[in-house]
Amino acid sequence: MIPLSHYLVLGAILFALSVTGIFLNRKNLIILLMCVELMLLAVNMNFVAFSHYLGDLVGQVFVFFILTVAAAEAAIGLAILVLVFRNRETINVQDLDEMKG
Repeated sequence: MIPLSHYLVLGAILFALSVTGIFLNRKNLIILLMCVELMLLAVNMNFVAFSHYLGDLVGQVFVFFILTVAAAEAAIGLAILVLVFRNRETINVQDLDEMKG
């Protein structure tokens, strides 16, 4: 059986990798969305690990809610990204700094 600390270390590595990806790449919106999804998956893994370790299903219920929000965020984010690309013909964040109302 794998100890809880291994899951927590893996979750921390994934979370740190996603935060690093957000700070290193502030140009491409697709990579930013992928880093946010990776961050949510790292948190979900910790919820499932604690849920299994404690023998409680509350953490797994939270994971379902987080996955639902993450799916909605990805769908809406990609829809906005497609519309921005159609209008501006770029997904570079630095080129999208001015908005017209």
